[in-house]
Amino acid sequence: MEARFLLLSDVAAELNVSDSQVYHMVRSGELPAIKIGGRGQWRVERAKLEQYIEQKYAETATWVEQNPLTTSDAE
Repeated sequence: MEARFLLLSDVAAELNVSDSQVYHMVRSGELPAIKIGGRGQWRVERAKLEQYIEQKYAETATWVEQNPLTTSDAE
């Protein structure tokens, strides 16, 4: 059974980015997360991460549609 919550380091590994990038995404509110425990450790729910990824796919598709590849871009 997969864990419901992920460490920020696990999220970083999933997205192939640095831990500090994930921390910034969480602190800015871009990626929903919760703080738990006496030390206030961050956790990201796996379902929220999947929603975030789907959102990024949609944003990227929109960007690609609005910024078509031109011949000069290919060179």
